[in-house]
Amino acid sequence: MKTGNKTGILEFILLGLSEDPELQPLLFGLFLSMYLVTMLGNLLIILIISSDSHLHTPIYFFLSNLSLVDICFSTTIVPNMLVNIQTQSKAISYMNCLTQVYFSMLFPIIDTLLLTVMAYDRYVAICQPLYYTVIMKPHLCSLLVFITWIIGVMASLVHMSLMMQLSFCRDREMPHFFCELTQIINLACSDTFLNNVLVYFMTSVLGVLPLLGILFSYSRITSTIRKMSSSGGKQKAFSTCGSHLSVVSLFYATGIGACFTSAVTHSSQKVSVASVMYTVVTPMLNPFIYSLRNKDVKGALERLLSSASFYL
Repeated sequence: MKTGNKTGILEFILLGLSEDPELQPLLFGLFLSMYLVTMLGNLLIILIISSDSHLHTPIYFFLSNLSLVDICFSTTIVPNMLVNIQTQSKAISYMNCLTQVYFSMLFPIIDTLLLTVMAYDRYVAICQPLYYTVIMKPHLCSLLVFITWIIGVMASLVHMSLMMQLSFCRDREMPHFFCELTQIINLACSDTFLNNVLVYFMTSVLGVLPLLGILFSYSRITSTIRKMSSSGGKQKAFSTCGSHLSVVSLFYATGIGACFTSAVTHSSQKVSVASVMYTVVTPMLNPFIYSLRNKDVKGALERLLSSASFYL
C-alpha cells in the first residue's frame, strides 16, 4: 500500500504528451486536425446511411451506431487535451477527471460489443442467408444495440463505484494526456486490490470473450466461403466482411498495443503514444476504412453528392 499524507484532493495534473513548449503549437494543430477529421468522417457516415434507403439494413444500422460511439469517444478526450495545450493549464478537477474516466471506459466497451454484433450479422448473412431477414429483424437489431449500451453503462458504473472509494495522496501528477483508469488507480494511497481485480476481470469478460465470439463467427464464415463453388460468390462474401475485419483488426491491435506498452515499459511517453493510436487514430480511420473498402457506401456517397450538386 502506498503511504503519504491523504488529502481531500480537488484536482489532478495531466502532464500530457510533451512538456516542451516549442512542441505545443504542433501538437495542438495535429490533434485539432485529427479531431475535425474524426468528427466530419463519422458524421458523414451517419448522414450517408440515414439518407440512403439502400443502406437501411442491419449492418449499416450497426455501423452508424459505431460512428456515433467513435464521435463520443473522441469528444471525451481530445477537446480537453486541446484546451490544456492552448491555455498551458495541466490541471483537471477531480469530478471532471472521474467523468472522463467513466466515458473513456464506456465507449470502448460499446465499441467492442458493437463489433461483435456486426460479426454475428455477417455470420448470419453468409452462413444462413435464407434466414437473414427472419433473424436480423429491426427490433432485434435495436435490442442488440440497447444491450451493448446497458452493458457498457453498468460495467463503467461498477468501476466508478469502486474508484470513488479510493483516497489520494499529494502526488497528483499523471503522466498522461487524459484521465485513464489504471493511471488513477496508481495514484491512490488506499488499497487498490479490488480495483485491479475488477480491471482484469472486466478486460477478460468484455475484451477477450467478444474477440473469441468474433473469431468464432469468422471461422464459420471462412468455412462456408470455402464450400462455395462460384468464385464470384466467394469474392462478394469476402468483400462484405473486409471492412469489418479491417476495423476489428485496427481496434484490437491498437488496444492490445496500448495495454502491452503500459505493461512492459515505464516510459510515460511511449505509453501516451500507444494510447494516442487507440483513442484518437482509430476513431479517425474507421470512416475511411468503410468508405474506401465498401462499394455500397461509396455508391451512396456518390448519390448524396450528386443530389447536393443538383440543388446547388
